[in-house]
Amino acid sequence: MCPFLGGKTPAATPGVLEQQAAVARAIIETTVDAVITIDVHGHIELFNPAAERIFGYAAAEVVGQNVSVLMPEPYRSEHDGYIQAYLETGRRRIIGIGREVTGRRKDGSTFPMDLAVSEVKLEGRTIFTGLVRDISERRRLEREVLRSAEDERRRIGQDLHDGLGQQLTGIGLIARGLARRLDAEGSAAAGEAHEIAQFIQEADEFARTLARGLVPVDLEANGLAAALERLCANAERLFGIACSVEVRDAYGGARPLPHPTHLFRIAQEAISNAVRHGRAKHVAVTLAVGSEQVRLRIADDGVGFPGEVHAGGTVGAPVRPDDNRGMGVRIMHYRAQIAGGALDIRPGVDGGTVVSCTVPLDGRALGPDR
Repeated sequence: MCPFLGGKTPAATPGVLEQQAAVARAIIETTVDAVITIDVHGHIELFNPAAERIFGYAAAEVVGQNVSVLMPEPYRSEHDGYIQAYLETGRRRIIGIGREVTGRRKDGSTFPMDLAVSEVKLEGRTIFTGLVRDISERRRLEREVLRSAEDERRRIGQDLHDGLGQQLTGIGLIARGLARRLDAEGSAAAGEAHEIAQFIQEADEFARTLARGLVPVDLEANGLAAALERLCANAERLFGIACSVEVRDAYGGARPLPHPTHLFRIAQEAISNAVRHGRAKHVAVTLAVGSEQVRLRIADDGVGFPGEVHAGGTVGAPVRPDDNRGMGVRIMHYRAQIAGGALDIRPGVDGGTVVSCTVPLDGRALGPDR
């Protein structure tokens, strides 16, 4: 059986070994995914044609160089430390797990990529093999799908607010006027008329609440900050918790924030997780706007996540498909990526969970956490 399939190789003649090596080379050279191997010092040993196409380097330019040449900062400077920490502690961050990271092409541009790394013991030494797939087009299509969904959500919200809401307001005015006239006439139907007017007012308020939920930011004069204030007020009313909002804006609200709807949905999901899964009693939301980036931080005093948590999910406590909290984490992570930012979830200093989303103001993608 071929060793590439995990079987044991029986004693083979030189001709058979040469044939197997030729098959392996053919597979590596024709695969659509980049195949890169490095030694324990991070030096590139193999760089297949797909890797040349994806990264823009010829193999001769990078073989012998440190693999960090294919990474943007700050990951480039930190990479050797990751390998050394793994060799010393055996703690895996990517090896044997696979996740999305950010790559750097020869021209300096960055792109999202799926990376799966495996460890291979070969002839008394250790090498690491990385399989890379450029997912730029997938991300572009996902952004388009999400943009279309948000546009449709916004359209429905505006129809509810400007269409149905206005109609119900008009009907409510007519009903209240009719009820007053029936009161003046001493009609026995006056009570029913007042009741109808009250039902219409409640329906109007419900329609406008739905509209604000579908378009949480655009319908508010003060944008994201006002939407977060309303979100916390609703959380206090519905869940019986203490929820506070602090806004630290160096520009006093004068500078438009990038992707406010995505940031709002991240805060919404984080608060929901804190209450429903973390059993939190206090949640603090902080929106900080600086000269280069905006950071949204949601801290709670709940029981926290089981195991270590990173931007892509959980380590040590795998996320099941039916785990609503795990799905929420993936959605938050996805929204952060679409906004060109980075999501970080970690235990709080005094317990609970802290969710942070940082988005650059200049459109420069921060890239996913490694």
